[in-house]
Amino acid sequence: MAHYTNHNVYIVTIILVATTLASNATKSMSESAHPSLATRLKVDGEPESVNCWDSLFQLQACTGEVIMFFLNGETYLGPSCCHAIIIVGHDCWPQMLASLGFSAEETDILQGYCDAEQQHHHHYSPPSPPSPPPSSLPLRHVITNNS
Repeated sequence: MAHYTNHNVYIVTIILVATTLASNATKSMSESAHPSLATRLKVDGEPESVNCWDSLFQLQACTGEVIMFFLNGETYLGPSCCHAIIIVGHDCWPQMLASLGFSAEETDILQGYCDAEQQHHHHYSPPSPPSPPPSSLPLRHVITNNS
C-alpha cells in the first residue's frame, strides 16, 4: 500500500510540475505576443518612438497633399510627406493608413509610390556642375597655368 501511495505522489508531483511549466511558458508567450499599450503606441521613450510620432504629425500636415494625389491624379508627393508615409507605414504602425480611411489599395499605392521615390533619390545623384568656361577664369589663373 505504501508503494501505491508513493507512486501516486510521484505522478501527482510530475503532473503539477508539468502544469506549472506549461502555465509559465504560456504566460511568457502571451506577454511577448501582446505588448503593452505604451509599446504599441510607441510612447516608451525610445528614439524610434519619437520618430514615429514626428512622422505621424508630418503625415497629418500633408493630408491635403495625399488627398490631391488621389483626387486630381497628381503624381507627386513631397519628400517629407513620403518620408512620413514610409516611417509610419513600415516602421511604426503598418495599419495606420487604413485606420485613417485609406483603402488597402490606396495604402499600397501610397507606399509603393513613396518606396519608389525613396529608391530613386538614393540611386540618383545630381550631376556635378560643369566646369566654368576658360574665359571666366581669372586672368591670373590662365597666365600661371599656360606659362
